[in-house]
Amino acid sequence: METHLLDSIRHVFRSIKAAGDGALAQLSLEEMHRLPAPESNSIAVIIRHLNGNMISRWTDFLTTDGEKPTRNRDAEFEAPSVTSREELLASWEEGWRSVFATLDSLRPEDLTATITIRGQAHSVVEACHRQMYHYGYHIGQIVQLAKMIKGSGWRTLSIARGASKDYVPSGKHGEAKMRG
Repeated sequence: METHLLDSIRHVFRSIKAAGDGALAQLSLEEMHRLPAPESNSIAVIIRHLNGNMISRWTDFLTTDGEKPTRNRDAEFEAPSVTSREELLASWEEGWRSVFATLDSLRPEDLTATITIRGQAHSVVEACHRQMYHYGYHIGQIVQLAKMIKGSGWRTLSIARGASKDYVPSGKHGEAKMRG
């Protein structure tokens, strides 16, 4: 059961990242910096925040508190001074590498270990679910912002409206494949 749970956790994190990748692939650097409203975060800021969170949470995951003393969370919500789309996407990938390196190193017996995040004890399973929720929340923001920015130029990341009848489940986890 532990092996199945660990595989499922890895799959969900990869699916969350894939949704973000699909949205980011459609955007320019300027679009990633666009603010939808004065007190909102741009996609670039969300990426910066995710990077900081991921590196803090997943570095030395089993042995140190997930909120590292070197993290400056407040600074993550300031507009990043990146000069290229490639630099921003490198930050995105750096965070995810930290997540997947740790997830891929976990063994089934690690799932019941206790870790801390901000001094609070969590089982590894609880910590993974906490981060899945957090990343899913922010990737949902990225996707929604990207849809608003692209308007009619948006390319759907799932089953297009009106195309449900053409959906064919495939793969171990039921990924979508369209007929035809």
